[in-house]
Order: sequence, then structure tokens, then C-alpha cells
Amino acid sequence: MRLPRGVPFLAAALTAVALTGPAPAAAQADGGGGHCSRQDRVRVPGAAVQRSACLDDLTTTGLAGTPYTDMADQAGLTAGGTEVPSGVPGVQVDGYFPDSSRFNATHGWRHDAQFVIRLPDRWNGGLVVTGAPGTRKQYATDKAISDRVLAQGYAYAATDKGNSGADFYRDGARPGDAVAEWNTRTTQLTRAARRVVAQRYGHAPRHTYITGISNGGYLTRWQLENHPELYDGGVDWEGALWTAGGPHLLTSLPVTVARMLGEAREEDLYTAGFARGSEFLWPYHEKAYWGLTQKIYRAEFDPGYDPRCPGPTAGSALEEILAPCPSDAAYDYAARPASVHRAVARVALTGRVSKPLITLHGDLDALLPKAADSDVYARMIDANGRGRLHRYYTIGGGTHVDGLYDTHPDRLRPILPCYRSAFDALTAWVERGTPPPADRTVGRPADGDVVNSCSLREPAATGR
Repeated sequence: MRLPRGVPFLAAALTAVALTGPAPAAAQADGGGGHCSRQDRVRVPGAAVQRSACLDDLTTTGLAGTPYTDMADQAGLTAGGTEVPSGVPGVQVDGYFPDSSRFNATHGWRHDAQFVIRLPDRWNGGLVVTGAPGTRKQYATDKAISDRVLAQGYAYAATDKGNSGADFYRDGARPGDAVAEWNTRTTQLTRAARRVVAQRYGHAPRHTYITGISNGGYLTRWQLENHPELYDGGVDWEGALWTAGGPHLLTSLPVTVARMLGEAREEDLYTAGFARGSEFLWPYHEKAYWGLTQKIYRAEFDPGYDPRCPGPTAGSALEEILAPCPSDAAYDYAARPASVHRAVARVALTGRVSKPLITLHGDLDALLPKAADSDVYARMIDANGRGRLHRYYTIGGGTHVDGLYDTHPDRLRPILPCYRSAFDALTAWVERGTPPPADRTVGRPADGDVVNSCSLREPAATGR
């Protein structure tokens, strides 16, 4: 389902460096033979179904219009004019792990826990793992993440997180089960992909990175807290924050529903963390994000609050899916039973990251306001004595999805080019010991190509 201007709602979703040309020497040295060599050896451990294909180009430039990607599921995540690479030959493996839910209909499988693994012929020895943002599926970040890391020589793996779509909250037996599965599926895919890489290239990856957007950013945080042994570091792009006592979506979004119903003022949104200056984005979020996001996540963690809304489905028609539940205007997470808080605690973050992490968050994010999200998470990391492992960059003019830049080019800037710079900064930090710039706000430049370039070193640092 799509909204005007091609920007999708969250539940269908929620640089100056050249992107083409010769692969680096390390990538050429690790290729392991000719085009798609050792494809017959690739077996994904634990997969119920897998299909391998030898392809001339693993990027969206070559895959658009084929069954090997889904451009519609990527809509809204990148700005028009985003430069993408091409000409990355290699092996793609699609499949799924055993699962009991059936939300994901990709490839006609109607089976969840689907994944994609891409293995470029010219490999640089690394692996990048991600999970889908919002409640999208495994191809959602192909343009935003996969294209560039493949062009750099990395192997790539992505999961649908085990459930997808606006009815994801129906998965599982207990409140919080669906979100808990996101973490389990990401860990599962990482372990399997590391073994697949060894089969294809003859040895395990030298470096494994976890990264993601929105819910994929949450997964990045959770994995570096709970499974640091699997990764060398990560980049978190506006990850969702879950803490047992708040803040999180269910403490910041109810006031937006109240405003939609004429029961709250702008000042109430500012108090909840929404940025002054983001008001021009609020009408769109009223239509596309706020009511829907509140009701489906509240149904995931607190189904007893209003069993009739959203009920067994968030809706069948687009208007019904996006409509808020009026009862959510009065939702008070703090006053809800202890069982609700325990459900959130099962998936909560602690700030105890054990590997390098770079966080980016737009100062005009009107869905996950940074004051109630990444600002809080940065303080959690510092409180746990892990600040030396973390860098936090506020992106001036950034908002939750880059596609909105095309509507407001005079007020916004895409985060993607800053994300690409952050990923390069992470790998330099991990592999060469080069520390990234200090925490800072990355301002919107007065001129230049903000769609494809971003320097993390300007302007001066702001400190926490």
C-alpha cells in the first residue's frame, strides 16, 4: 500500500565516494575463483528452503524488475537522485528458516523468516547483516544499504525479522513475542551467513558488521548488547528505543493521536519530545504514521487495552489501516499493568554495547523524535561506562524517511549520504584504529549535493 508522492507508511516500512569502478585489491584477492565459483557448495545452515542464482549484477541497478529484489518495498527510504552502483556479479541465495507464521508472500512462499544472502565475486573479506526497517521485508534496504556495501566488496545478508506487515502483532503466543522474534531471526541469520561466507570463499569473514534503519537500528543496538561475539561493530540509523519504563513509541505517540482528534496542543507534542521546527511534517505523519504505528505496537505489547481496535487485523482497506484507534488518545503506558511492562522488558535495550557503534538521528524526525530516542540511548550507553565505544551524530534537517526530502528539499536533507560516511568511519575505526569524529551535529550545508555527499567532520563538535 502506498501513499501520495511514493512515501510509504512506517508499517509498510518503520557521498562523495565513487560507487563504481574497480574493486579494491583485497576484494580481488579474496574472490575464490571465477564468476560464481563454489556456488554448488553453498548451503544455508538451518534453512527449510533455499534457492541460489548466479547473477551478473547483484545491485538494484541490475535486479530491478526481477524476482531478486522488490523495489516497491524500498519506496520512500531514499531520495530521488540517490546515486547507486552497478556491475557487481555474484551469487544470491534466497530462502527461509522454519517458522509457523505466514505474513511474507515473497516468491509465492507465504512463509516468514525469509532471508537474502548476496555473495559478490570480488570479496573484501567482510560481511554486513541487517534486518528490515518498519515491518517491511528482506529486500527493503537493497538500495539504501545492500547496493553500496556490495560495490565495496562485502557479502550481505538481510532478514524479514520473522514477521511483516501491519498485522505483525498477531504473530506469537505472548505479548512481545513478535518483536522478540526479530532479535532471534537476526542472530540466526548472522550465524548462518558467516558459515555460508566460509563455504563460498574458503574462510570465515574477517569482519562482520550489523546495521539497520529504524527497527533495523533497534536490532543493531540489541545485537551489540546481547551478541557482541558475532560482530565487530555497527551503524544504527534512527533505531527505535525500547525500555521497560519508557521512553519508547508507546510513551511518545499517544499525544499525537490526541492531537489528531483535537484533544492535544502543539506544546503537548513538544513535551513528548517532538522538535520545534518539525511542525511542517506533522500533517503528513497524521495521515501516514502516527495512528497506525501507535495501534499496532500497542496491540503487540498491550493487546488487552482495547481488544476491538485494531482487533484481529489492522484493516483491509488503506484508510482503515491508517486510521487511529480513538482509545489510544488516552493511552498511559505508565499506568498499565506490570504484565505490559514485562512484555516490553523482554525486548528492552540497556545501553551495554560491547562493540563500536555509530548512531545517526535526524533532528526533524517526526516519528521517533530524537529527544525521546537516540538522545536517551546515548545517555544510557554513557551511564554504563561504554561511551568510548559510541559516536552519536545528529543530522541537521534529517527526518525519519529520506523520501520526504523530495517534497521538502528546502527544509530537509537525506540521511543516507551521512550513513555511508558513518559506515566508512566505522570500518576505519575497527580495522585501522582510526577514531571517528567526536559526537556532533552535522549541519545542512548551504550548497552542494546533499543527496550524495556528507562530511561527518563539519561543523564543530557539540558534545553530549
